[in-house]
Amino acid sequence: MVSPLTMSIGGTKTWPQAQIDLGFRPIKRQPEIKCTVQIDVTELPLKRPLFTPRTTASPPQHNPPRLNIFQKAAAIAIDAAERALISREQGTLLPKTADPRVQIAGNYSPVPESPVLKSLAVEGTIPACIDGVYVRNGANPMFEPIAGHHLFDGDGMVHAVKITNGSASYACRFTKTERLVQEKRLGRPVFPKAIGELHGHSGIARLMLFYARGLCGLINNQNGVGVANAGLVYFNNRLLAMSEDDLPYQLKITQTGDLQTVGRYDFEGQLKSAMIAHPKLDPVTKELHALSYDVVKKPYLKYFRFSPDGVKSPELEIPLETPTMIHDFAITENFVVIPDQQVVFKLGEMLAGKSPVVFDGDKVSRFGIMPRDATDGSEIIWVNSPETFCFHLWNAWESPETEEVVVIGSCMSPADSIFNERDESLKSVLTEIRINLRTREATRRAMLVQEVNLEIGMVNRNRLGRKTRFAFLAIADPWPKVSGFAKVDLFTGVIEKYIYGGEKYGGEPFFLPGGFVNGNGGENEDDGYIFCHVHDEEKEMSELQIINAVNLKLEATIKLPSRVPYGFHGTFVDSSELVDQL
Repeated sequence: MVSPLTMSIGGTKTWPQAQIDLGFRPIKRQPEIKCTVQIDVTELPLKRPLFTPRTTASPPQHNPPRLNIFQKAAAIAIDAAERALISREQGTLLPKTADPRVQIAGNYSPVPESPVLKSLAVEGTIPACIDGVYVRNGANPMFEPIAGHHLFDGDGMVHAVKITNGSASYACRFTKTERLVQEKRLGRPVFPKAIGELHGHSGIARLMLFYARGLCGLINNQNGVGVANAGLVYFNNRLLAMSEDDLPYQLKITQTGDLQTVGRYDFEGQLKSAMIAHPKLDPVTKELHALSYDVVKKPYLKYFRFSPDGVKSPELEIPLETPTMIHDFAITENFVVIPDQQVVFKLGEMLAGKSPVVFDGDKVSRFGIMPRDATDGSEIIWVNSPETFCFHLWNAWESPETEEVVVIGSCMSPADSIFNERDESLKSVLTEIRINLRTREATRRAMLVQEVNLEIGMVNRNRLGRKTRFAFLAIADPWPKVSGFAKVDLFTGVIEKYIYGGEKYGGEPFFLPGGFVNGNGGENEDDGYIFCHVHDEEKEMSELQIINAVNLKLEATIKLPSRVPYGFHGTFVDSSELVDQL
């Protein structure tokens, strides 16, 4: 999520420390916080845990910054102010959406890095056509939170499973973001958490401390504040890790299947602002489409795209009256579909002691249909779609016979329940939205007869922006856990379920198209394989399951050598692509 911290996102210089080999620093936990075990959150008193503030860091592995007399005095004063803030917060209530005992409990708790471990045990047979690396991103805080923490606040960690000739290896590494490198050097967290901490008066105080440290030269807050923990895309021979609060970070997959952070990537100096974590790669034109939103100043939203060789288009300002959270969007062959929904940023709410991420009931949700070659925001057709909030959009396509753009997404209610504690149970309903370009009206219908929460998933990426029949979506039940995934026929509404069983839960079902692995384009849209990271909470063991997407039969289970926390989004990089990797 973009935060007020991104006001200083400009500039692309990289400190030398960004290239160091960063090892995992174990989190020293207080007795009250045991994030590595299962916790029944219904029995927890939602009071702020008593953290002991770290006033001095443990001896760093690398040379600490040299401070002059003024900086030393400033550091003492700022650290004292921070200790006072933490002491003042002790005993106050935390909502579940910001309580670290809830947000990073059980298999959401962090794990250390793992070097490459080869020749993993495999049950069944990995299809011979699969040859490459499946990478999946997730949030994995390096340090124990000293205050509020939301799952989305964690440092980015990528898990890589390399498959060659039926054999598999595993590795996981932190993405060495600017904030992670600096916090590692200091031995403690100093960058505010965008969701867990930046609310109310204490959030304002943390922003002031953050900018004071930057002003005094104690930290560098000019090279980005992002965590790079959400999306992954392989584009123009580069693997990019993204979160919408910063520029992407370029990673490199080594020949052994390990991961290295190349650095913060600005597309050769072309990208000056943050980019959301769900850019869209057109399977035909090979262009990468993206949005960038700002929570502080206009323009609140911009669109741009990159040619197949990485040349950026001019930015197009999209007129919005209010800074709006736009986590995802969609493309068709000729249009870009822009959701302008009811979850907005109101920084003034912090003055009233509230979260700046709010649900605006007075705002009417709408979709903007913008020609891909538009040069001005006035070319966008805006169509209202009341009470519509889709955190993710799975696909969109054009229907020339009805003069409509069809959008497929999961409508979530309450809309802000991911960010703010609500009494109502969250629902995520697979929905078809039809936007008539002639009448400028929209209709909406639930696509399934049975009630089931479907969130996080995808369609065949080789047909993105074109009419698709199947979607593979996680079954978020019991929320927020994922008990399996559903193969949904978008034409008929028929749903087939694949349930992990027992105490096994997973995350995003990643669909690898058959045409991607056999080179013939695939005869059928569902020809391919599903990759799912699955964790057995009873046995405390993790595995990667590979399922035939046509018949939903388990093909192979790769036993992973260590626990893999529940995470976010992934991608697959074929071995042929690794040859040209930059």
